[in-house]
Amino acid sequence: MSGKLPIDKVKEFLMTLQDEICAALEKEDGKAKFEEEKWTRDGFGGGRTRVIGNGNVIEKGGVNFSHVHGKNLPVSATEKRPEIAGWDFQAMGVSLVIHPNNPHVPTSHANVRLFVAEKEGKEPVWWFGGGFDLTPYYAVKEDCIQWHKTCEEACCPFGADVYPRFKKWCDEYFYLKHRQEPRGVGGLFFDDLNEWSFEKCFEFLQSVGRAYIKAYIPVIQKRKATAFTEAQKDFQLYRRGRYAEFNLAIDRGTQFGLQTGGRTESILMSLPPTVKWAYNWKPAPNSPEAQLTDYYLQNRDWVNEK
Repeated sequence: MSGKLPIDKVKEFLMTLQDEICAALEKEDGKAKFEEEKWTRDGFGGGRTRVIGNGNVIEKGGVNFSHVHGKNLPVSATEKRPEIAGWDFQAMGVSLVIHPNNPHVPTSHANVRLFVAEKEGKEPVWWFGGGFDLTPYYAVKEDCIQWHKTCEEACCPFGADVYPRFKKWCDEYFYLKHRQEPRGVGGLFFDDLNEWSFEKCFEFLQSVGRAYIKAYIPVIQKRKATAFTEAQKDFQLYRRGRYAEFNLAIDRGTQFGLQTGGRTESILMSLPPTVKWAYNWKPAPNSPEAQLTDYYLQNRDWVNEK
C-alpha cells in the first residue's frame, strides 16, 4: 500500500540531510567529529546514530536518522486519530540536539519526520511533522530575529499564514506548564501535516529541514568566541535542567519512542551532558540571567522586533 507513496524519496532526502547537517556542524566546530553507530531493531527497521562531543564548540550533540516500522500504534501516535489504533506503521525522520559548551551559544533542536499508518483494505494514512527551535541562555536580540526570519523564509513559498501558524504552535508546544514558561525563543513546529498533497507537504519538509543550518550556523559564528565566566556556565547548567524536564516529561517524540520499544540510547541522546537543579533559585533583578525570562522567554513577534 505504501508503494503508492514516494517513501523512498523521503528516506533518501532524510539521509542526505543528516549528512549535510553533520558536515556543517563539524566544519564549524573545527575539532570534534561525529561517531556513527548503525543499528537495527530486531527486523523492524533501524537507523544511523551520530554523536559528537568535547569539541571546540559542541559539548554534546547528536544527529540521528531512523526508519522503523511495527504493529499496534501506541496512544502517543493515535490521540488525534483513534480510528487507526492498532494499525501497522512506519516512521522515519532526522532528529538532532546540539548542546554547546559556551553558555553564549544557544542549544538548538530540529526534527523532520514522516509517519505512515496502514491496514489491509484501507488507504494509507500519512502525515509529516517537524520544525526547529532555539534555547538560549544569554540571548541576543539580533540572533532571535535572524533565527525567526530564517523560519519565515522557509515557510513563505507555502503561504503567508504558514509561519505565524507554526511559530505559534512552536511557542505552545515547547512550553513547560509546570514552570509556566517556554523552553526557549521558539521557531517552527508542525505535526499531523497532510493538508496539502503528499508532494507539497514533502517540499515543505525539505524547506524546513534545510533551513535549520541556515538559521543556526550564523549564531554559532557570532557567539562561539565570547568569553564566559564560571558563574555563567553555572547558569547554563541550571537552565539545562528545564531542557531535561521538557524532554522527559512532555515531549511527544520521546514518549512515542519509549512506548514503541525504541532504541533508548538514541531517544535519550537529546539530554544535556551535565545539568544542575537548585532549590527555588532566582536570578538577581535586572541581571542578564533575569533578562532571559523577563524579556526573551516571552511571546514576542521576533520578525518585526526592532
